Amino acid sequence: MRANNILGIIFANAYDSVLGGMTAPRAMGSVPFGGSYRLIDFTLSNMVNAGIDKVGVITSNNYQSLMDHLGNGKPWDLARKHDGLFFLPPFSAQELERYNTGRLGALQNNTQFLEMSNEEYVVMSDCNAVLNIDLKDVFRFHVEKNADITMVYRHGSIPKLNNRLILDKITDGRVCAMSIVSNGDGEADCAANITIMRKSLLESLLREASASGAASFERDVLLKNIANLRVFGYEFKEFCPIIDSIQSYFDANFALLDAENQKSLFGCGRPIYTKVYDDMPVIYGLGSDVKNSLVADGCVIDGIVENSIIFRNCRVAKGAVVKNCVIMPSGFIADDATLNCCILDKDVTVRSGRALSGAETYPVYLAKGIRV
Repeated sequence: MRANNILGIIFANAYDSVLGGMTAPRAMGSVPFGGSYRLIDFTLSNMVNAGIDKVGVITSNNYQSLMDHLGNGKPWDLARKHDGLFFLPPFSAQELERYNTGRLGALQNNTQFLEMSNEEYVVMSDCNAVLNIDLKDVFRFHVEKNADITMVYRHGSIPKLNNRLILDKITDGRVCAMSIVSNGDGEADCAANITIMRKSLLESLLREASASGAASFERDVLLKNIANLRVFGYEFKEFCPIIDSIQSYFDANFALLDAENQKSLFGCGRPIYTKVYDDMPVIYGLGSDVKNSLVADGCVIDGIVENSIIFRNCRVAKGAVVKNCVIMPSGFIADDATLNCCILDKDVTVRSGRALSGAETYPVYLAKGIRV
């Protein structure tokens, strides 16, 4: 299977609601993560590393930040005269309504994009799974098993997401039974929402869904056809947090402070690409003290930072103490301020002497642009 014979489709707004105010000004795909990245960087890099050179990014709303970040796709080598990166937003109120019903409506609104694409296969992915996966291996698995549909899954705690597919019975890789859960507890084989199939099969399934008035891609397309199609599961066993809440976002960032998780995500020979700002290196003041933290370029650290993720162009003033926090770009922590277990969105200012504290199981979140 040639990688350039595969079309990539990314759902940039899938599960926006689970992050509350964090996705009010932006799509899930453009949520900052890990100090220097956006969530879509991992999904898009996985496709580019597999040789996919045509990717459609399906968006529904709040996509200005996403467009600013992706631009023409140059950091991912997708700035091309032919193929490359395509934005697929709604063009009318009616289309927007269909987008908001889920990925089935979004795909049905983009049937023309599918029809005009010459690729034989299609890989579809959300942005809320943070992983570095070799999609070439998944494609080979798909061909070797003569599968109609291949779904990437991981074994772990069930994400608290609507329409989350659980692979209940897998025999020699073939999925014999699936179910849909919402807000489930315990552990299971959970779909990571990376799906591969022939483009012609997807188009056929979309036509059938439209004719029958189907509403859910998971329930009315995948689950309905489990007995009629050869559906296989590809297990991914490496680092793969699923973002399903503010808490899981908080935990996933801090998981990067573990060397093994960093190695799985960034040290496996498949780079994660992102928009490059060419900023100055971090400046550490004479009285600064930084321990076990990720600090991005352009920051000025004069205070104390421990166990934290600090994005670019942040300033921690002298006497300030930041512990167990995620501070997004352009944050300013004034002198003698104290933060513990907080998530600060972009452009947040914490003024002198202020003290904010959450808990590891209940972080405090400050929305974009707030001054405390």
